[in-house]
Amino acid sequence: MKRENLFIAVEGIDGSGKSTQVQLLKTNLEQAGYKVYTTHEPTSFETGKLIRSIFNHTVNADQHTIAALFVADRLQHLLDKENGILAMLEKGYTVITDRYYFSSYAYHSAYVEMEWVMSINAKCAALLKPDLNVFVDVDPETAFNRIITSRTSTELYETNENLHKVYGNYLKAFELLKKSENIAFVNGKNDVQQVASEVFKIVKNLLHT
Repeated sequence: MKRENLFIAVEGIDGSGKSTQVQLLKTNLEQAGYKVYTTHEPTSFETGKLIRSIFNHTVNADQHTIAALFVADRLQHLLDKENGILAMLEKGYTVITDRYYFSSYAYHSAYVEMEWVMSINAKCAALLKPDLNVFVDVDPETAFNRIITSRTSTELYETNENLHKVYGNYLKAFELLKKSENIAFVNGKNDVQQVASEVFKIVKNLLHT
């Protein structure tokens, strides 16, 4: 049976190329005739703007506070009546988000307990699990080299040490939740178009099951 739309979360450490893959997947799906809505976390809502201010070092906050702010932002992301994920799915769009709760598990658990991070995100997971989590897999060294050669400044979590912690936390979270989540790994070190083709193939198979 052909499925009309999906909710897809694209995950990866900073410098993995996941944002590029979100846009390429959108293009490929639209060319195949699907309505697609792309979004991201942190969002453009007020909570998301506050988080970005913390990332840009203009506002200071404790790591527990940052993790909690992400939950608030994610709930708004899901539940906003106009542009929320649930609303867009209801309108028939395939929704692709650049980061979702696995990002919280990976990033915040570099500073606080993963069990606590998962517990505060439980409502988000109960409201909506992705039909597919795509992990753009790039080792921390490669990702960090991409960051320092392509950007004039770095954000809060974009250090070599932190990327190693985050990468390890992603793998830990995927292992913990592999029985309840649909997770696909793609090799982000391959050519950009090759990665995009692999992601599109995985999504097409899901749409036709």
